Amino acid sequence: MIRTFVAVDIPAAFHAKISAIQSKFIGPGLRPVDPSIVHITMKFLGDVDEAQLPGIITALDRMDCPSFDSRISGVGAFPGMKNPRVVWLGADGDYSCLHGQLESLLSETGFKKEPRKFIPHATLARITYLSNPRKKELISAIDSLRDLDVGLMRVNTVKLKKSTLTPQGPIYETLHEVDLP
Repeated sequence: MIRTFVAVDIPAAFHAKISAIQSKFIGPGLRPVDPSIVHITMKFLGDVDEAQLPGIITALDRMDCPSFDSRISGVGAFPGMKNPRVVWLGADGDYSCLHGQLESLLSETGFKKEPRKFIPHATLARITYLSNPRKKELISAIDSLRDLDVGLMRVNTVKLKKSTLTPQGPIYETLHEVDLP
């Protein structure tokens, strides 16, 4: 079994900006994501048998969505600011075709459609535990970054990735890449 997901990578040109953003709030109780692997998860597939990979790849190769621009901006938290568990970087753009086709094509190979509304974002940090004073500091830092503009990127590739979890953080390997016209 291999842990897999479909993603859009954040360009390397944004990694230094992401690191600078993370420096505003990283501290006790937060596990930052290495800026070099920050991405927008389009669909988490979970643990799949290697025998399923050809079917997944065939489904991905059937995608027919045009490439588009995405504005990477704004910092927020899931599930909300009262009890943040994940700090994210926003992604604005027309992800609807991409997300819709992924859900449809992958459901044909046995993956359940995600019932929650898709909100394009890149995870910056996961929160393990925050004292009330630390939570207030984090919320203040996030509020100060709410309107931050990182830049415009072109979404022209979607990748099937393997995730290997280690004590030092996840290691990602691209298993398949699909170019969007």
